[in-house]
Amino acid sequence: MISPEDLIALVRNYNPKCNAERIADAYAYGEEMHEGQFRHSGEPYFTHPVAVAAILTEQRLDDATIITALLHDTIEDTKASYEEVASRFGDEVAGLVDGVTKLTNLQLSSRETKQAENFRKLFMAMSKDLRVILVKLADRLHNMRTIKAMRPEKQAQKARETMDIYAPLAGRMGMQWMREELEDLAFKVLNAEGRQSIIRRFVTLQRETGDVIHRITGDMRAELVKAGIEAEVFGRAKKPYSIWRKMQEKDQGFSRLSDIYGFRVITASEADCYGALGAIHQRWRAVPGRFKDYISQPKSNGYRSIHTTVSGRDGKRVEVQIRTRQMHDVAETGVAAHWSYRDGVRSENPFAVDPAKWIASLTEQFDAEDDHDEFLEAVKLEMYSDQVFCFTPKGEVIKLPKGATPIDFAYAIHTRIGHACVGAKVDGIRVPLWTRIRNGQSVEVITAEGQTPQVSWLEIATTGKARTAIRRALRQADRARFVKLGHELARSAFEHVDRKATDKALETAARGLRLSSVEELLARLGSAEITAHDVVQAVYPELSSDEGDAVSPRRAVIGLEAGQGFERAPCCQPLPGERIIGITYRGRGVVVHAADCDRLSEFDEQPERWVDVHWHSGTHQAAYGTTLELTIGNDAGVLGRICTLIGEKKANISDLEFVDRKPDFYRLVINVELRDVEQLHSLMLTLEAESHVAEVARFREKPETRSILG
Repeated sequence: MISPEDLIALVRNYNPKCNAERIADAYAYGEEMHEGQFRHSGEPYFTHPVAVAAILTEQRLDDATIITALLHDTIEDTKASYEEVASRFGDEVAGLVDGVTKLTNLQLSSRETKQAENFRKLFMAMSKDLRVILVKLADRLHNMRTIKAMRPEKQAQKARETMDIYAPLAGRMGMQWMREELEDLAFKVLNAEGRQSIIRRFVTLQRETGDVIHRITGDMRAELVKAGIEAEVFGRAKKPYSIWRKMQEKDQGFSRLSDIYGFRVITASEADCYGALGAIHQRWRAVPGRFKDYISQPKSNGYRSIHTTVSGRDGKRVEVQIRTRQMHDVAETGVAAHWSYRDGVRSENPFAVDPAKWIASLTEQFDAEDDHDEFLEAVKLEMYSDQVFCFTPKGEVIKLPKGATPIDFAYAIHTRIGHACVGAKVDGIRVPLWTRIRNGQSVEVITAEGQTPQVSWLEIATTGKARTAIRRALRQADRARFVKLGHELARSAFEHVDRKATDKALETAARGLRLSSVEELLARLGSAEITAHDVVQAVYPELSSDEGDAVSPRRAVIGLEAGQGFERAPCCQPLPGERIIGITYRGRGVVVHAADCDRLSEFDEQPERWVDVHWHSGTHQAAYGTTLELTIGNDAGVLGRICTLIGEKKANISDLEFVDRKPDFYRLVINVELRDVEQLHSLMLTLEAESHVAEVARFREKPETRSILG
């Protein structure tokens, strides 16, 4: 374990004016609080907070962050209290420790909806003080470095959580080195064999080609000296996970990958960056389409650098990044550069991003009432996406993720412009809305009065902001219909557990599901964003959890008027689990057809008779007759075997008729009673696998024929 003197020495390396006494006091207090606690590896627990603090010294962070690292588990895991930490180390440190504690308690690997809600809380905590997430990232990094001491199932859970959330978050914050290490550590757990395979191939390649990195680094330094440019050059092989991801994305083997080496050129000035670029391009051939200038168009987290890929020795491609020392500091520490020190004073780096502005830019498009899943989708899109830079007709720069379309461009300008978009021009030429925008293109949005967002736009849009705005607009347009349908769904679901969907019950459900009103609850239920089971469970968890009771056939269809009955159409015999359409008949109620039934075409000119209905989401009784047509071999015992197979699938035969008899085969029609379409598919697969069954098909009556069942 690092001693307090060694830790203070690490801080003094970049901040000689640090408060050594305060850091030593925090070290002693943390060690005392964790006395008697041990990690899974058997080491004293306090070795972990000390290691987290040491990781943060690599980013040259301020005293408060280092002290928070030393104390980050005290409030959660020891007898220390918030008040005691505040009295000894100040409100700033106590607030940071409390923030890290709350993040630890979020349990981000829980089920999807909960995960989405927790992700929102994570961003809210970050918005108060970003140093909270810096400590949490360092905490996760050390835990991943020592993960072998955990149980295998716990390792897999932590590794997946790291890959899905913490690694991309570190990358989005500009800490690329941390992202790469987190990904590689998680990769080692999730696919150890794949990682070892790539490492073995690297060793073989190095044995065959020699030290490529040393040779190319020397060549680059020589070219820069020749051009009179003072610069440092570093080279490295890319991390195993980065290589594996490229192999998956490009569907290529290791031997066909070219850009597996990366080189970094650190210059004294911005002008030297472009000078170095010219020298490198003069010596080696640039690869078309692989040049990005993040100096003139920096990323939102402050990242600035020139990226180019050139063909090196033996035609091998190498990636080169060129930046100044100040740009490099931001590239290494990202948003954390705001708090970093150099030579005893807070770093006055002109490229460091204000953390508050960065968080605001990431979350400004998400309203507090937005659906948690939409928020998770949008934030993940923001974190994973690379950027392209395009221009408005007036020359203003718009940043969009890679693969963005004119729809995304329109919403990036203003939600009102997005809603009214009917077309776009790219570089003066009219293009479809699904066109992918490329770097440097000029985009003009064409709008029209009265235009509203279309459902198909959700397939076209790629940004979280656009997709959220489109969904919100569609939800508002269909709200009245969804509320009505939601009310019917709720009524049926509550009746299924012998309860009534009273106003009070629905208000309780809305509160339990953290929705703003009963109307919002019904709208989301009607639009299938939540299920009727969720609503009932919010009020009666002990009833809704018992799914053993099958849905009664008389309550199997949802969407009918009160007192209205239904019957299944004999032409298509729809089953629970299939999409259905209702057609009203005077005196008969509603006849339910499968959505793909040919007979529905007869009612195309009578839309007033169509009813939007759904099957109940629960488990149904085996009470739905379905007709199967079979062709079987004419051998002894075959029919008995068929009947046995049907019985083994828990299906009851209610009728059987031979329709054709030949010397070598029989054709017959069997009527079986089933629960749902899933049971039908399972039964048909079983019959098809039987060697004596030549053909099995589900009976469907054509419009011009009569049902064979009369």
